[in-house]
Amino acid sequence: MEQPDSLHFSNEREKGVHTPNPHSTPSSPNGANANLPPIDGGINAWLFLAACFVMEALVWGFAFTYGIFQEYYSRMEEFRDSGNIAIVGTCAMGIMYLDLPLVFAAYRQWPKYQRIGCAAGVLLMCLALGLSSLSQNVTHLILTQGIFYAIGGSIAYSPCILLMEEWFDRRKGLAFGVMWAGTGLGGVILPICMQQLLDKYGFRTALRAFAIALFLFTAPLVYFVKPRGPVTHSRPSPAPPNLRFLFTSTFALFQVCNIVEALGFFLPSLYLPTYAEMLGASSSLQALTVILFNVASVGGCVLMGAIVDKFHVTTCILISTVGSTIGVFLIWGFSLSLAPLYVFSVVYGLFAGSYTSTWPGIMRDVVQKSPSAESSVVFACLAAGRGVGNVVSGPLSEALVKGLPWEGSVSYGYGSGYGTLIVFTGVSGLVGGGSYLAKRLRWL
Repeated sequence: MEQPDSLHFSNEREKGVHTPNPHSTPSSPNGANANLPPIDGGINAWLFLAACFVMEALVWGFAFTYGIFQEYYSRMEEFRDSGNIAIVGTCAMGIMYLDLPLVFAAYRQWPKYQRIGCAAGVLLMCLALGLSSLSQNVTHLILTQGIFYAIGGSIAYSPCILLMEEWFDRRKGLAFGVMWAGTGLGGVILPICMQQLLDKYGFRTALRAFAIALFLFTAPLVYFVKPRGPVTHSRPSPAPPNLRFLFTSTFALFQVCNIVEALGFFLPSLYLPTYAEMLGASSSLQALTVILFNVASVGGCVLMGAIVDKFHVTTCILISTVGSTIGVFLIWGFSLSLAPLYVFSVVYGLFAGSYTSTWPGIMRDVVQKSPSAESSVVFACLAAGRGVGNVVSGPLSEALVKGLPWEGSVSYGYGSGYGTLIVFTGVSGLVGGGSYLAKRLRWL
């Protein structure tokens, strides 16, 4: 294993890891520019990171609370007969991953529109939620709460990713981990709020209330989601990104594992409330499964972001894989009461929830071996791969639980009717850690 010091991002500029910054003013001969705020620290960098954290908490946190809505919709007369309720949630999350390469490409070509785009994305999300409150069938929900919300979310969220490299270099992994922890925090607060609103006022009022809150909290953040230096309007159009890294064995192995892991990752957050209902939990105790998952994800993302700056990425992926796989097979698989189910929520959030915090390490590894690649483009492709897994997992999960297979024919949670879902989640998580084995076999 490589020594930690050799993996620090402080060496990335020498190895071609850092994406050229199209926004900054030219540096002085010694590489410093006194007119720019400091990198890796300072009030401006921390305000940028705080804005990204809150943006992440609201944009992605709402998408990750869909399990609460799914359980509610499944009890409503106009929605319950549809077999496509889960697709709303997978569209909301999946499309936000899938369209990142297109959104990144547009922002890369026209960087001066990043802040305008961020504001426009916020407005589109709010409009989508307002329209979703008027839905009369599941198709309407898929189009509004699923597709339109996701498009607005990715447009608003993408500048946070693209500008992160300008503000953080040596602490890039930690910065990404802190930002992604926002999803967990949003997933703690929003399920409580949504459950209360749904129970007291129904989904129409709940969606409208969140649309208003989303605007009030995110609109001011657009000011802080800004480049570290002024945008140079006279710069030539950037050359198309070099995509040769897509055909390297290093990226291909990481991407295959990334997609497979995503196929199962999102299923617990969608089905844990329903599983808890089967065990006799009240609506508030059902929501607690998602809350615990997201609380643990906050700590998992920050810890993984810190260690990925110090150790090889496959070691970090191994930690995530072992913890999440043990949690699925030995805790969820044997859960016949709420207590072990809550333990599983914590374990799965801590380990599986931190998987995307290994991406800065994957980006570093890919670009070290393909110096012509840009790390932001590598990120976009990883996000698209995760989106593929997320979108496919929606209809796949419906098929896995249709007719409640294995119900009564095997023991413990495996015989609950959700046994196939449990096994699939565990196997996909295990295969998702295959890059560690590839590293040991010297394929990476």
